Parts: sequence; structure tokens; C-alpha cells
Amino acid sequence: MTKSGSLYIDRDSLFHKMDGSVKLLMLIGWTAFVFAFMDIRVFAAILIAGLIMLKASKLPNKAIWPFFVFIIVFTVFNSAFLVAVTPQYGSKLTGSYTDLFTLFGVYTVTFETLFYCLTLTLKYIAILPITILFIFTTHPSSFAGSINRLGISYKVSYAVSIALRYIPDVRAEVENIINAQEARGVAFKKGDASAFVRLKNYGAAMIPLLMSSFSRIEAVSNAMDLRGFGKSKKRTWYHRKPLSSVDIVFMVISIGVLLTGIWIKASIGAVFWYPF
Repeated sequence: MTKSGSLYIDRDSLFHKMDGSVKLLMLIGWTAFVFAFMDIRVFAAILIAGLIMLKASKLPNKAIWPFFVFIIVFTVFNSAFLVAVTPQYGSKLTGSYTDLFTLFGVYTVTFETLFYCLTLTLKYIAILPITILFIFTTHPSSFAGSINRLGISYKVSYAVSIALRYIPDVRAEVENIINAQEARGVAFKKGDASAFVRLKNYGAAMIPLLMSSFSRIEAVSNAMDLRGFGKSKKRTWYHRKPLSSVDIVFMVISIGVLLTGIWIKASIGAVFWYPF
């Protein structure tokens, strides 16, 4: 967690200097373009471009790689569930059946389904670089004003900004609760108790987390009410800079990519590409 109380990491890069509204448009356009396809070649190219952008942002690897690990683990479990439920879904899309092995002695898993799962996994991972770029290079003090620049209500903008600010605080609170419970002999680690008991203990740890979160929400809400937040329809912003030429260029590109993704999705659809 940084001094700003958020996931923002201060670096001297092009993306740190860009306006938050432009980076939000980049995220929206990037996501729309990715979901317009179901082509592993497109996802690979987009992922490479995203990794190059992450390299240019000068963000430390130790901060961003846990997100990649989480998404990879999530997509692997998602793919495993897809294979278990519909082991021949990929074959239905391609019209060809190449048997690989039999699952649970009942379902036959096809090569086409595994290729579809690989494509789906790469699709989710391709969105991650621009998401990380947006979260880690946008300062929370200017984030709400940047969203409001796009025409979104400043109340909604503040709600999103505050939510992002409290992600690290909630994570730290979870660690503190677990450490306190472990000091009392409650098992959370593998080997200390069965999976069911550990899962039950994690569920019990969520109760003080919810109470702490509600208390935090009430304190923030009361502070904003005392300052008259929401009384006026519009408001001024302390942290708001005029758009630079670089911001305008990336904004035009992002809008173009967004419109292209919408057009492809509406006219062609996400057609699954299978080379074999």
C-alpha cells in the first residue's frame, strides 16, 4: 500500500502523466475490442502490446505479477469447470471432434474444447495489462475528477474513487484479523486443520471484517455529510489538469478502438477461430 492509501505507484512515465479519464477510455476501448473477438492470435498480439505498455510504465514486477498469477489461477479453474461440465463444447463450435481422453469414465474431452479453453484463458489475461496500468498509474486524488470529465456524476465518481482507495485497507484489515485469530490458535494454514475447518474459519473471519468496513463507511459518510457533499449539482476540482496533446491523441485512438470493437461485435460477432 502506498502513502496515498491506494494501489497507485509513483513513477516518471508517459502513462503516469496522462489524464485519468483518458486511461479510463483506454480501458473501456481495450476491453470492448478484446470481447469483440474469439481469436487466440488477436489475444496474443494484444497481450504483447499490453506487456510492452506495462514495461514503459516502469511499474515494479513484484507489484503487478501477483495479479497475473491470480488471473491465471482463476482462468485455469474456470477452464477446468468448463471441461468438466461441457467436455465437447469446443467441438460443437468447430464441427470437428478429436478425442483426447475420457473424463470420469463418462465424458470424452476433445482437443477442440481444450483449444477453446486456452483461447478463453488468453482472452481474460489480455485485459489484465491495461487494467493494471489504469489502477497503478492513476492517482486517487485526481481519479474522481477524471471520471467526472467523461460526464459521469461526481457522486458516482467519488464512490468509485473511495472504493479503490479502500482496497489496500481492506486487504490489510484481513491480514490483521487472520494474524489475531492465529495467535488465538485458530487454524488457517494447510496442515493445521482440514479444508472444511479452514474454510469455516475464513468465513468466521469475515464477520469482524464486515463490522470494521461498516464502521469505516459510516465515518466517511458522516464526514462527507458535515462538509455538505452532494448539495450542489456541480463542483470544482482541485486536482484537474487540462488535457495535453498526448491525452488527446490517446483519447482519439481509444474512441476509435472502442467503436471498432462495437462494430465488429455487432456485425460479425465473436467467431471462434480454430486453425486445425
